[in-house]
Amino acid sequence: MERPRVDLNSDLGEGFGVWRLGDDTALLDVVSSANVACGFHAGDPSTMRRVCAAAADRGVTIGAQVSYRDLAGFGRRFVDVEPRELADEVVYQLAALDGFARIAGSRVRYVKPHGALYNAVVTHTGQAEALVAAVRDYDPDLAALGLPGSEWLRLAEEAGLRTVREAFADRAYRPDGSLVPRREPGAVVRDGDEVVHRGLRMVTEGVVRAVDGTDVAVRPASLCVHGDTPGAVALAVRVRDALRDAGVEVRAFG
Repeated sequence: MERPRVDLNSDLGEGFGVWRLGDDTALLDVVSSANVACGFHAGDPSTMRRVCAAAADRGVTIGAQVSYRDLAGFGRRFVDVEPRELADEVVYQLAALDGFARIAGSRVRYVKPHGALYNAVVTHTGQAEALVAAVRDYDPDLAALGLPGSEWLRLAEEAGLRTVREAFADRAYRPDGSLVPRREPGAVVRDGDEVVHRGLRMVTEGVVRAVDGTDVAVRPASLCVHGDTPGAVALAVRVRDALRDAGVEVRAFG
């Protein structure tokens, strides 16, 4: 029987200037894929270059975490941007990060939308189409990372892009498989034991307990542990070790 495997990803490079968010270096010793901010919700050229270099040194796969142009809101506010403009802004972010990845001897391998854009393209067909068009035009070999059942993954698959199902060990789920919005209480799971339990169950059983107590199918190829939560590094280590102890190989999909 083939050994089960999963990618472990985290959002990195989310500082800006002298301000740092999370321990990028420590997390890069734990995860197999890094979703690197591209300057629109967080990140700046020096941060992008530093994180890409550190990821390349460790053999961690680099992904572009693209966002609305919303530094003030950390990309967590919906922006009703025209699809063509959104596509251009995604290409802009992709190209910027890919430049630093190539300087480091690597390259961008996948795209993951951030924050409000991630949530929007679950159901917003126009913005999902724009995201797909940007990826297809820039590099159709890039994978699309996102929520199962989203318009983003559906349209990406129709366009011939490789799609990768993602789940969140530290986020609460609704019964329909969508994420509980961050503005609602309990949207982020902060109990370490619960995060580890949920992550392990997602990968080994293909389900997660929703807020109403029902089990929702997820079956992730990539599992995310956010890098901006308190104790993120130790929590990511616990999730990785629990997966390995359960016989799951932690390996990048890219």
